[in-house]
Amino acid sequence: MKFNTKTIHGGQKPEPATGAIMPPVFMTSTYAHSSPGEPQEYEYSRGGNPTRTALENSFAAIENGTHGFAFSSGMAAIDCVLRTLKPGDEVIAGDDLYGGTYRMFTRLFEKYGLEFTYVDMDDVANVTHAITGKTKLVWIETPTNPLMKIADIEAICSAVKEVNDTVLIAVDNTFATPYLQRPLDLGADIVMHSATKYLGGHSDLIMGALIVKDANLAKEVHFIQFAAGAIASPMDSFLALRGIKTLHIRMQRHCENGRAVANFLKKHPKVGAVYYPGLEEHPSYTIAKKQMKDFGGMVSFRLKDDSKEATFKFLKNTNVFTLAESLGGVESLVNHPVTMSHASIPEKERLKIGITDALIRLSVGLEDEEDILADLEQALNL
Repeated sequence: MKFNTKTIHGGQKPEPATGAIMPPVFMTSTYAHSSPGEPQEYEYSRGGNPTRTALENSFAAIENGTHGFAFSSGMAAIDCVLRTLKPGDEVIAGDDLYGGTYRMFTRLFEKYGLEFTYVDMDDVANVTHAITGKTKLVWIETPTNPLMKIADIEAICSAVKEVNDTVLIAVDNTFATPYLQRPLDLGADIVMHSATKYLGGHSDLIMGALIVKDANLAKEVHFIQFAAGAIASPMDSFLALRGIKTLHIRMQRHCENGRAVANFLKKHPKVGAVYYPGLEEHPSYTIAKKQMKDFGGMVSFRLKDDSKEATFKFLKNTNVFTLAESLGGVESLVNHPVTMSHASIPEKERLKIGITDALIRLSVGLEDEEDILADLEQALNL
């Protein structure tokens, strides 16, 4: 199947009892055994639920994996990956990370003995030079949140595996979605999504996803999912599966509007810098063009007047763009990373990579392009 067909049919089949095209929402915690100690296909909904299974099969299909897993949040999915490690193991991660990921790494798992090294993944050599005998996981986010940096997934995977082929490579594919790039095809071992965002697509659920190809890794992930219990609910699974069925057409419009916004901001006299991998002046434009089908709907920028007052004035005066956390829904959102999505990162670390008070992040939605641009114009000119 081609991708657009997979979003609708991948891993899916009519529900066997009734022939229902969409899987029913199986609101049950437990299932009848045919005999003591002999469950049928399902035993207890922490371990598996038919609605969640349908979603997990869809996850696997659209990322070209063999096993998908649905969690109660994106952070729960990341937590599961880190639980595959043990004290003393080392993780190499990019220096521009979602604030919640950084918070989990530093405030939760460091105290359990995991070690984290942060490098600029613009240069593959920075990753391989950081590998030690303790390195067990490389964590890649691309495009990054919020600076829209691009890591060359295939080059990093190839270089890391050449040094040590037992090191796992995980990619947070939330910003790109499998519509734009599929990391497993580029050599990664694990793909992670905050399915809250583009996969769900309607700002009405919280969910995480992991997708893998290796059967032994899948068994380990499933055990952790079952034992730790951070599972997606049947209703949220139904909503996410419904969202995925329109992922391809939604992403087309997100990309069209994102490109229009980036080009508009680039030319605006009050804008000082624009971060969007689809602009030819982006330092990693060539890599993005190589590994992505298009460039997405996430755009970050700074005003020429980089004062906090000017930034807050813009943030408070948009109408189509709502000032809110999150991203990837049908509606346009504006975010201030320093006070919102990345507030948990210490100021010194934020400033080191360029997350300043003047940085603004846009999640460009599906509204009419003219309305989106008019809203930005009026907010910039107040």
